Amino acid sequence: MTAIKLTQIGNSVGVILPKEMLARMKLEKGDTVYATDLENGIALRPHDPAFEAQMTAARAVMKRRRSVLRELAK
Repeated sequence: MTAIKLTQIGNSVGVILPKEMLARMKLEKGDTVYATDLENGIALRPHDPAFEAQMTAARAVMKRRRSVLRELAK
């Protein structure tokens, strides 16, 4: 676990990730990360374009096949 302090950035508050953490997550300046609220805190995950494309396709299928999915849920 790494302790990270909050810092003032303009009118906002942000975090600065250590170089080691950025390297481990394969992140660089300007990359996007996603924050997920969890029961015991927050998880930061790097943006994954392949996963984003899969989720977009899945949402389209779920929208088109809503009635079929409802029947399967019963």
